[in-house]
Amino acid sequence: MRKILLQVDSDLQPSVFDAITALDSVDCVMLRHGAVTPENVTALVHGCMFTRSPQNLRDTAIFIGGSSVEEAEKVLKKVTETLWAPLNVSVMFDPNGCNTTSAAAVYNMASVCALSGKKAAILSGTGPVGQRAAGLLLKLGASVTITSRNIDKAKSASDAIGRRFGKSPECAVMRGDEDIPPILDGAVAALCCGAAGVQLISEKLWREHPTLRVVADVNAVPPLGVEGSDMLWQAHETDGKIVYGAIGIGGLKMKIHRLAISRLFEEKGLILDTEAIYDLAGEAAK
Repeated sequence: MRKILLQVDSDLQPSVFDAITALDSVDCVMLRHGAVTPENVTALVHGCMFTRSPQNLRDTAIFIGGSSVEEAEKVLKKVTETLWAPLNVSVMFDPNGCNTTSAAAVYNMASVCALSGKKAAILSGTGPVGQRAAGLLLKLGASVTITSRNIDKAKSASDAIGRRFGKSPECAVMRGDEDIPPILDGAVAALCCGAAGVQLISEKLWREHPTLRVVADVNAVPPLGVEGSDMLWQAHETDGKIVYGAIGIGGLKMKIHRLAISRLFEEKGLILDTEAIYDLAGEAAK
């Protein structure tokens, strides 16, 4: 029986990136649907549920993507409400790569620096990757501060993280280098999650910081978020710091993504969201 992956995407055109990654991960047939909403996804899910016997539904899975994580979360909620045992299938949630990217970044940071009981900062941390990275760091026992140029935006993101992960990070305003020293005071880790082409921290500041042990950046578009770094750096050690660039993080991100896709077809009824995807990082990193 052929493996079938239903790709549901809130964008008009479903992601080609996600489709190629899936096809590189497992030999399957893909059913790709764009412009998916909570209102029209139920029929698609029913099409998965009622066409195969319960024991054969292990060969059917759903991938939820899209550029809008907020819209994708609404679709995920509807999908999980629609599925029930024994006619359930496995589901992976990774719109805009938010879960696989945050899992790779946090796993890399945690692999070179003890984070439990330590302070970590996520610069420009209100977006999807920043929020999920904050949640993962909090679950690892770190105290976390997220920054934004707007304090209300930071507080809104902190509240969302608290609702999702059970703990909320601290918030801080960061508009330039002058705001960074108090944010990084005592921090051992800094993750830059800013928009493409936006520098967040100067080379002098991170190189000379007395407590920082690991610095990571998910931006691959010049100028990089971490001035003086290289997007290809992967656990690059310099001035007592271990630095990860976006491509350095991206290598593990892709391994996690492919492993998660293959795992969908190994066990029926999985929901691969942030924590479950992070749990695959160690295996993917081997």
